[in-house]
Amino acid sequence: MKRWGPILIAGLLLGAVAHATQVGLIKIEGAIGPATANYISRAIDVAANQKDECLVVELNTPGGLIASMEDIKQQFYASPIPVVVFVFPSGAAATSAGTFITMAADIAAMAPNTRIGAAHPVGFIGVDDTNSVMSTKIENDIATSIINIAEKRGRNAKWAESAVRQSKSITSEEALKMKVIDLIATNVPDLLLKLNGKKIDDKTLHTAGASVVEIPMSIGEKFFQLFWQPEVMMLLMLVAIYGIIAEMSHPGAIFPGVAGALALILLLYMSATLPLNAAGVALIVLAVALFIMDIFAPSHGVLTGGGIIAFFLGVLMLFNHEPAGYRLPMTWVISTTLVTAAFFVLFVSKGIRAQFLPKRAGMETMIGKTVNTLSRIDAAGGKVFIEGENWNAVSETTIETGQPVEIVGIEGLTLKVRRKTN
Repeated sequence: MKRWGPILIAGLLLGAVAHATQVGLIKIEGAIGPATANYISRAIDVAANQKDECLVVELNTPGGLIASMEDIKQQFYASPIPVVVFVFPSGAAATSAGTFITMAADIAAMAPNTRIGAAHPVGFIGVDDTNSVMSTKIENDIATSIINIAEKRGRNAKWAESAVRQSKSITSEEALKMKVIDLIATNVPDLLLKLNGKKIDDKTLHTAGASVVEIPMSIGEKFFQLFWQPEVMMLLMLVAIYGIIAEMSHPGAIFPGVAGALALILLLYMSATLPLNAAGVALIVLAVALFIMDIFAPSHGVLTGGGIIAFFLGVLMLFNHEPAGYRLPMTWVISTTLVTAAFFVLFVSKGIRAQFLPKRAGMETMIGKTVNTLSRIDAAGGKVFIEGENWNAVSETTIETGQPVEIVGIEGLTLKVRRKTN
């Protein structure tokens, strides 16, 4: 009995340790952007502080921004704990930027019936002319980047290059055979079982039976995930246009001008990460100019029609170079065009025209009117009766009482008049 005591105690201790083992888990779904990179960075720190065996990143993405992908790659390289990217669930994909992220992980895993690849640079930054020198430079740079990743992680660099240059895409089963990934797992428990005992650098993973602790997105990360979208940028652009134009057409409103200025500043800040197509911006500016020109030079709708077409094409082109997940839906293109056309035709045109109408109230309305004198008027002064009141009046020539005079100016509370001739 004494002989079995230490063995039982050791077994209990090992069981307690195994039970205490845990792994961190985060879920990334949708386009890769700045909020995704921030989320992964924070999750790595949290998992390291919790002394997790590893961090599992469930991934399902059509791609995303190259700058964010580069940030995530560097975070994986600098991570103090192993990072496992798991393309999950069945039917999910890790394409474009997702291919880089998956291959940059310490361990790359996929669920059955998932896919990876199609990482040509057009998917990242949308070079329109694929035969241009710039396109070739970008393609070479991206290809070199993924080759470096594959070689660093001991994966199939030749296939990785073909995923960039030829947009090759393969299933999880093919990826395992071609040594693009390390393993296939049906779910997270199965993944942890297959990870158990794997050695990463000088660390051996003990994940069999480990508890899984999900690290959720913070409120701020969720906000920026929603905020950093082309739809939000389009709304900011509309607020900037509507606000500034409304302030110009209705001076003194203040609020529209302030809202438009703030929206413009936010738009400029966001465009540093999610660039706007220059041609699209130019067409939108042209559309606004045509709308305003039609107010001052009526063209029977020709300029307004041109403005609507220019605005539609501008919005259509605004994000057309962005990767999947960062393009503006056609419903937004059509609806924003119609709303903007209605805004200028029904609101702005009336506001601007109203500023050029003759004044209908105040002292200025008296200029040009004809009245009779109440007393003799000369350079020293006299009296006239107008709009229910007696007014002081002066004239360069002498005008007798009861004579008709025309009001030609106002100086303070004195009217300037002259003899009215038929």
